[in-house]
Formats: sequence, structure tokens, C-alpha cells
Amino acid sequence: MKLAFFPLAVAVALQLAVAAPAAAAPGLPSTNVAWQAAASDADVDRAFAQARTESKPVLLYWGATWCPPCNQLKATLFNRQDFATLAQTFVSVHVDGDRPGAQKLGSRFKVSGYPTMVLFTPQGQEITRLPGEADAPQVLAVLQSALSGGRPVKAVLADALGGKALAANDWRMLAFYSWDTDEQQLVPKDEVPGTLVRLAVASPAADTETTTRLWLKALAASDDGQGVKADDSLRARVLKVLADPVQARTHMDVLTNGADDIVRTLEPAGSAGRPRLLGAFDAALKRLEGDATLSRNDRMGALHARVVLARLDGAKEAVQVKLPEPLLQDVRGHVARADREITDGYERMAVITYGGALLARAGLWAESEALLKSNLARSHSPYYLMSQLGSNARKLGRNDEALRWYGEAFDKSEGPATRLQWGASYLAALVDLAPQDAARIEKTAAQLIAEAAKDGGAFEGRSARTLQRASAKLRAWNGEGKQGPALKRLQGQLDALCPKVAAADGQRTACQALLKPAAPKA
Repeated sequence: MKLAFFPLAVAVALQLAVAAPAAAAPGLPSTNVAWQAAASDADVDRAFAQARTESKPVLLYWGATWCPPCNQLKATLFNRQDFATLAQTFVSVHVDGDRPGAQKLGSRFKVSGYPTMVLFTPQGQEITRLPGEADAPQVLAVLQSALSGGRPVKAVLADALGGKALAANDWRMLAFYSWDTDEQQLVPKDEVPGTLVRLAVASPAADTETTTRLWLKALAASDDGQGVKADDSLRARVLKVLADPVQARTHMDVLTNGADDIVRTLEPAGSAGRPRLLGAFDAALKRLEGDATLSRNDRMGALHARVVLARLDGAKEAVQVKLPEPLLQDVRGHVARADREITDGYERMAVITYGGALLARAGLWAESEALLKSNLARSHSPYYLMSQLGSNARKLGRNDEALRWYGEAFDKSEGPATRLQWGASYLAALVDLAPQDAARIEKTAAQLIAEAAKDGGAFEGRSARTLQRASAKLRAWNGEGKQGPALKRLQGQLDALCPKVAAADGQRTACQALLKPAAPKA
């Protein structure tokens, strides 16, 4: 989903005991489904062997304990009885990014962003990637369609672009495909907007809902002049969707996550039609904000989109913003109500982190800080909230406070891949905010290498990319060689580590490339 912006011993154990939902077994998304935890190729191969024996597809869910959208899925989809009933028709596999071997599995299945849900044939072909940002009933409907059709999405896309006739379920699969987690499995990233336009044009006119969704997705993906060239008929289509409560509810996820991009594409700044479009959007989003059939997170997403649109023509990174007082009152009241009413630990992790970001986006920094601090002891992943507090402090120019929060977040983070990610974030903040503090930067980098030495998956998948970003940050910090002695010591630490790293799948090569200049592009 678009809004994945964020990025203790005895106390943590107590917090976990308080915050973890009683219905969920440790490490599994839910207890009502026979999830198979996978941490190796052998685990996955056994699941596919079972699938072939039972003639069932495989649903692979890739997530992380701290990830707010993952917690949203646990609170609204995986715990549903209708999902549990449907799950009897497929083999359910859960890959937690912090399990040993998980990053290798991430590379195998081309999954990176949390969460990603992929449906496979028993033989291992991808049927589709499911949209984690859609609401639970829609995800269930898409899953049912994919199960009934069973055709790999790559073949469906090729037929659609080749002008062949498709069944209604095939068009629906393309309209609800998770292009945000595609990882360039279907088309290169820069070709997604144009591909969505081609699909929208080719989709059957009789299926208005599918065609409209494809156009909305194309609009939301069409920033920087890619994809859609707006015309009056497309503007009229979007205005009609916004004015119709049923249609707006149907396409809620695209409207809330893509509101700003849709407006920019249809009505550039200063255009005569922009005020009308903004007004129509605000009215539709306000209805969605109050729609009790939506989850708390989705309703908050609608309110967040209202704030984003209210800031659309201002400086993107402005810290102090002036928004209409009624909108600010909506933000304060909505977040306070969610904080007061939520009892489920998974839902709290999803919604309160969103609420903290929403308050900050509205310029209500003190309220955001108070909300996040008050939820530290109620979160099963408090280090995520600490990172948000660090981000807030950084934007407000309180650099020492920001570094304290980033450092504490790294210290309290749990799980090998998560510790690498949080450690790299702390290192990047140190380089940006305190480049003169060479001792602390070197100490943090050395700790990061030590963490990698303990993690058998450190040089694969997301973790390898995390270390590559940290390496690039250190090279930039070194500048013209001014930090040469520190980098030489860190290189010595790597020289001792890399020969011990497995050579398979380029892991040792990835280790040896750290702290060295990137190879020139051909």
C-alpha cells in the first residue's frame, strides 16, 4: 500500500504479553487457519508437495511483526471466519521476514515489500498477487475469483494486451492485481502506468466497475507525465465516481491512496477545473471517513487523503501548515476516538501508527508525539513508534532528540532482518544529522556488521539491500577520504566476515562489495 511511510528486556516481554491478541498463536497470522510457517526452501517445497497431492493452490503471505499493513490484515482479514472457510481450499504458507532463511525465500518468490500475498498453482506458477490495500470483503472476492479461474496472471495480461477475449474474472484479476508489490514480475515499473491505460481502453465497456477501476489505477500511477493524458470524458468519469456513494465505496482504496496523484493528473495546478475536483474529492472522502462498514484504518485513510489534498498546493515538506479548523477538529477527534476504542493489539499497531502520521501531516506535532508516546507500552513493536518519534523530531529540527529516538528504536528492535533495517536507519540519521560524530557513526556501523555476522540471511533479499544502502551512506560520509581510518577498520571487520559467508546465490559477493565503490554501469 502506498502509505507504508515509516519506515525493553523484561519490559518488552511485559508489553508483548499485554498487547498481543489472545486469539493469535506466536508467529502465525491467525489461529483459525492451518498456516505453515516457512523458513527454508525445504519448508516451501513440502507445502507445494502437499498442494500437488491435494490438488490445491498455495497462498503465500510474506510479512513482518512490526509492519502496520500486516497487522491490518491480521485484524481485518485473516481472523475472519469466511477467510478461514475459504482457506480450506488452499495451502496457507506464512513467511515472516525475520525467520532464518526468510530473505532467501523472499528472493526466490520475488517478494520484498511487507505485506505481499501471492497465490500459486500447485506447480508453483503465480496466479496473482492480492491487493493488501483493499478492504477485506474485496480481497476475499478477488481471492475467490482467482481460485475459480486459476490462470496465471502473466498469461491473462498477455491475452489482454494481445486483444484476445477474456472472461469477466480475468479482467477483475487485472483490475485488482497488486501492482504495488509486483516487483516487475509482469512489466517494468516505468511501464505500469501505460500498461494500465492500455488495459482500461481494452476492457469491456459492459463491465463499468472493472473499467473504472483500471482508469483510476492508471490515473494514480500517472505521475511525472507517464500514462494517462487527461480529457473531459475521463474527468467526467471520476467526478461521477466521487458523486456516487456506492462507486466511491467500491473504489475506496484507490481513491484514498491515490487522491493526490489523481488530482494532479486530471487537473494540474492552476487549472480552472481543479477547485471543483478538489471539492468533489473532499465530499466523497468525508463520506468514506464516516462509513461504518469500513475498517478504522480505511476510514482514517480517507481522512488522511483529505489532509493530503488540503496541502496539495503548498510546499511538500512544510512543517508548519495552516489547514481549515474544521478539518483539524476532524483529525483530532478521529484519532482520539480510535485510540480510545481499539482493544485489539494488531488493529492498534495498524491504526495508531497511521494516526501518529496523520496528526503530523496535519501539523499537529504535539498531539502526534503525545499519541505515540502514550502507546509505546501498548505496542508489540514499540521500536516502530520510536522511529516515528525520531522522524517527527527530525522534521522539527530537534536533531539530538531525533537521534536519541532512532538509537533507542535500534536498541529495542527485534528479529535479525528488522535489526539490520533499524540499525541502517539509525546509521543514516547519524550521518545526516551528526556527521562530525565519527566515533558514534563507526560504533553503529561496526554493530551493524556484527548483527549481519549473526544472521545467515543478511546478504540476501531485503537485508542485502539494507546493508547496501548503509554502505553507500558510509562511502558518502567518507567524502574525499576524510574518514579513511574509520572505514579501514570497518573494512577489516568485513574482511574477517565475508569468507565465512556462503558463496551460493551471490551472498559472499554481496558481502565483499560493501564499502567499495559501485561498479560503473555498462
